[in-house]
Amino acid sequence: MTTAPGLKDYLATRRSIPAFQMCEPGPGQAEIEEMLTLASRVPDHGKLAPWRFIVYRGEERGRISADLARLALEAKPDLSEEMIKVENTRLTRAPVVVAVVSTAAPHAKVPEWEQIMSAGAVCLNLLMAANALGYCSNWLSEWFAFDQRAFPVLGIRDNEKVAGFIHIGSPQVPPTERPRPALSDIVTWVGSDS
Repeated sequence: MTTAPGLKDYLATRRSIPAFQMCEPGPGQAEIEEMLTLASRVPDHGKLAPWRFIVYRGEERGRISADLARLALEAKPDLSEEMIKVENTRLTRAPVVVAVVSTAAPHAKVPEWEQIMSAGAVCLNLLMAANALGYCSNWLSEWFAFDQRAFPVLGIRDNEKVAGFIHIGSPQVPPTERPRPALSDIVTWVGSDS
């Protein structure tokens, strides 16, 4: 069997850059559309496409971040000044943020769990698609991914769930490695290779 050395090398070194360490330039519309096309090429039992994208870019990111900060203050009026600054920059840390929204629903043949995992696969594919086009990326799910009060602000419907917010931009610093689990801690072998 032959291997694709470029892909193997990429997977061996793939890293996320924290969103607060991203800067311009970010991808333009044509590049974003290419990323979303690549991200959509995931296992999808029943061809349901049980996910959709919301792309946040430009000035709207600041307006939405301010609305999220207001919601955060309503929930916790004693937020520190530092946390208020954090809330006000939720969607402005990276030039582009893409919400991957799970639209999983009961289906006669396809379990909801499989549909949800398909949305997770889209998130990972989008990270890799951004990297393939020369950008850095980070998959985040913060408090507003789980707080339905934020859904109207973000354009998410009541019957949907956020699989993740994918932040995309250019790196301010090179990625650093982090500890990875030892295979002996995460693998169970059943049978032999004979």
